[in-house]
Amino acid sequence: MTATALETTKLTGADLLSLVKEMGDASKSDLVRAAGYVSIKKDGSERLNFTAFYEALLEAKGIDLGAPTKISDGRRGRAPSYAISVQFNGNLMVGKAYTAQLGLKPGDQFRIKLGKNGNISLIPSHQPENDVEQHSELAAA
Repeated sequence: MTATALETTKLTGADLLSLVKEMGDASKSDLVRAAGYVSIKKDGSERLNFTAFYEALLEAKGIDLGAPTKISDGRRGRAPSYAISVQFNGNLMVGKAYTAQLGLKPGDQFRIKLGKNGNISLIPSHQPENDVEQHSELAAA
């Protein structure tokens, strides 16, 4: 059997859930193999695709792992955590993921405003000072 033939027989959805129930106490390798999540390596040996199997199983159970975000452009990587720490030199750095999400470009300028309850606000230079609703705010940790 070729790798292409194996890829077309992958079970998903209700069919995958039925197989898992039917096989009950079977080993994980046997489940992955029976569900069709197998490919053939160049040397002819079998490779079990556990990650693809588990992703399909979660999707079949209605758990959405989410599509890649616009920020990442489909590339894998860490998602922004919206938390930053003070660096060794005392600076705070707002990462590329945040600036991209806000559509900021190199050279954009901001005023820094310290809030009463320990917040730091970044206000675009072209925005009026009293327009607090539309500026980015970083909560103090």
